[in-house]
This record gives sequence, structure tokens and C-alpha cells, in this order.
Amino acid sequence: MKVGVSLTSRHLVDDPREGARWMIERAAAAQRAGLDSLFIGDHHATPEPYYQNTPMLGRLLAEWGDKPAGCLFLLPLWHPTLLAEQVGTLAAIAKGRFIMQVGLGYGEDQFAAMGTTQKSRVPALEESLDVVRRLLAGETVTGYGRFSLAKARISPTPAEPVEVWFGASAPPAIDRAARLGDAWLASPSLSVDQAREQLNYYRERCTAHGRRPTALAIRRDVYVGESTAEARAVLAAEVAKGYRGFAPDALVAGTVDEVAERFAALAKLGYTEVLIRHLTNDQPKVLASFSRLAQVRQALASA
Repeated sequence: MKVGVSLTSRHLVDDPREGARWMIERAAAAQRAGLDSLFIGDHHATPEPYYQNTPMLGRLLAEWGDKPAGCLFLLPLWHPTLLAEQVGTLAAIAKGRFIMQVGLGYGEDQFAAMGTTQKSRVPALEESLDVVRRLLAGETVTGYGRFSLAKARISPTPAEPVEVWFGASAPPAIDRAARLGDAWLASPSLSVDQAREQLNYYRERCTAHGRRPTALAIRRDVYVGESTAEARAVLAAEVAKGYRGFAPDALVAGTVDEVAERFAALAKLGYTEVLIRHLTNDQPKVLASFSRLAQVRQALASA
């Protein structure tokens, strides 16, 4: 079981430089902890500070090593040529393998702000992904359905193939992930039973489409505390603020041994990687939790 991180990009701060600094410090802490991958998300037209993925990841890669890194792109909200250019440049900056996570996105307000609509998001995703893959492979692309492209091409192109991980929860989306993606990323809100059921379904659809996934990943919102009592106090405080729609057993808070045990249980289900995001946004607590995650990772490696 590998342990990676999906950093929080939303930070309610008075000075936007503070939120950016927190992200930089967290990427450095993840690198010191020896975590296996680094990711950030994608969201647009937000009323609160949300640090956009391509410039932010470019900065974070300066704190990272040669392990895999990448970011999420909500494909229906991007023009495929622009997206492919961003990926090509980020892949050139990254010392290790670059991974492109993709998803549909949600929220009519977000889509309207980007000049599109949710109604066309599924065909837009499939069409965009095909264009992006062709551009990243060095092809010149013309035409293409809803995208009006004339001799589109990009440079630089990645030195090695870019993996595509699909975030998906609904059965049609999981089937799409099996058909089009290299790997699947399960939702952080899933209960253990739901995580088992969706993983089994994804594997069935991979078999049906003749695909072999490169990773079976799940995100978990986590806090590794100095004691059971301290971890539970942090969990209780954060649940009181939100986490609506999350199954109680989807959230992970405990000591090094307790968190390692929860991650090992996911490995037994068949997951190969867990991407953590911290339950709390308290910077000192987050950094302390990162240092303990190094021990969690060691415990999993020696199990």
C-alpha cells in the first residue's frame, strides 16, 4: 500500500499569500515524510480563495522529489489544447512520473462561469481526453466535434507517457474509468462497504473492457495524532463543522498504529494507494500529522 497526498487548495485566509505558503510547507513536509505521490485538485470561479492547480503545482514541484506528482483537471471546463500545454510543461518540470487525474466536475454556477453547461459534460470529457492524449503524443489535431481546432499541436510534449486516473463514483462513471482510464480514484466519502463494492465493480468493468489498471487508489481524509484522545478531539471538532455526506468510517483519525491499521484494511480490500487529505486545516497540526505519516508509511512497508 502506497501513501500519497492530495493537498487542500481551499484556504480561508485574509492574506492570500498565507494559504500559498501553507501549501508549499505541506508539500515539503510530504516530501520529508517520504510519501509516494503528490496531487492537488481543480475548481473554478470560487467565492473563497482556491489556489489554481497549474501554477501552484509548478511551485510545489520545487519542494518535491522524483516520485509521481500530478493534478486533477475537470476536463469539461478546459479547452483541450490549453490543458495539454499545461500538462506538457508540468511534466517537463517534474522530476518523476506525471499523472493527470480527470473528472466531470459539478455545480451549474461553476460551469456557467466557464462558458459551458453541465448538460454536455460527459461527451465533452470523452472528446477532450482523446484530443489531449493525441496532443501529448505529439500529434497535430484538426476539427473535432464540439472543439474547433485547426492544426493544434503542443510543445514540449512529455518525455514519458502521462497516466490518466479517473475520479468516479456512479456506476456509469466507474465503467467510463475502466474503459478510458489507466487507473481509478475512489471517492473520499465512501464507507468501507461502499469502497469494497465499487472496487469490485471497477475490476469487473476493467475485465469487460480488457484493461489492466496501473493503480487502485482511494482518497481518505486523515489526521494522525499524538494520542488517540487528541486525534478523536480533532476529528470531533471537524465533523461538527461539516463533512456532510461522508460515512462515519470514511474519516480516519488516530495514532500512527491506528491509522496504519485502517490503511492496511484498505490494502486487504485490494487498494494499492491511499491519497490522504488532512481533516484539519490547522497548519501546526497538519505539519505534525505529516511527520507521523512517515511512521505510518514505514509500518505499512514492514507489514
